[in-house]
Amino acid sequence: MNRPTRTILTVLCVLMILALPLLVPSPRLLDSAVERMMDEMPEAEDAGALYDWLLPSARAEATSYSLPVDLTPGFEPNPACFTEDGYQDDSITVRMETRDEGDVNYCLAFVTVKSPTQLRTGSAGSLKSSKYARISSMAAKYKAIVAINGDNFANDPQKTTYEYRMGQKIRNKTNRKKDILIIDENGDFHLFVKSDKELLAAYEKSGHQIVNAFTFGPALVIDGETQQIDTSYGYNPKGKEPRMAIGQLGPLSYVLVMAEGRSKNSEGVTQQALADYMGALGCVQAFNLDGGNSAEMVFNGAFYGSRTGNERDQSDIIYFATAVDPVNWKE
Repeated sequence: MNRPTRTILTVLCVLMILALPLLVPSPRLLDSAVERMMDEMPEAEDAGALYDWLLPSARAEATSYSLPVDLTPGFEPNPACFTEDGYQDDSITVRMETRDEGDVNYCLAFVTVKSPTQLRTGSAGSLKSSKYARISSMAAKYKAIVAINGDNFANDPQKTTYEYRMGQKIRNKTNRKKDILIIDENGDFHLFVKSDKELLAAYEKSGHQIVNAFTFGPALVIDGETQQIDTSYGYNPKGKEPRMAIGQLGPLSYVLVMAEGRSKNSEGVTQQALADYMGALGCVQAFNLDGGNSAEMVFNGAFYGSRTGNERDQSDIIYFATAVDPVNWKE
């Protein structure tokens, strides 16, 4: 018997049982109806099946794919959910891909999640320290399915940056030469070119929570429009370098892009070429992160792409985590 039919019959049985005392003079008939209903029910020792049988929709509604907004790790990923080029469980889908675009090799991670809390950040140490660690080590520490470098927030000796990590403020100074990415409580991206103080102040008063904020840039795509990159922007804008970008494709849908470089198989890209690429992918918003030797992508605990070894210690990562507790793993 399929579940919809079973649900309808359950409701009818309950209504009949409630009505029988008024309609049936003999208690034996009432007892017989109850016995038949009990025969149809799942075994008593399977409490989950019994609950699912009586209230099939309640179980789904009760499932919450949410993680705390703090610097604790996500849940342990289910090894059975990994494939060579992805990961999928009830809370997250990750699709990994490499694309050879002539003289550039791109490594991409397309990610969709059930909760904005699954887009997370982690740090090598406390947020007030200048501690550094390898991206692979931080990915393991935070139980990341896929992770990339952030903006290396501890690297700025002047501390003129706007930084939040998982709802905690590190500092909120602005730098008129740098763009800012803010990720809110809905997992939506907001970009501020040259740390626009007026727009930033208006956003801070909007009632949204600042979950994560990064100062690096440049902004690559804003509101679906590919940006024309300022050729004087920092980080060698016109040079072909390894680069890292993060983009939002839609609600709770993202793409991580690493352009490999400084090798015979992949020269790297300019900032404008990266902006054009993120726009072509369909990003609504996209932002350039720390590149060069900092550009690293880790999937299932290992480097993704052709790079091996020679990791650069950094202060932070951006990563995606599963929200499925191991106690709920499917066999």
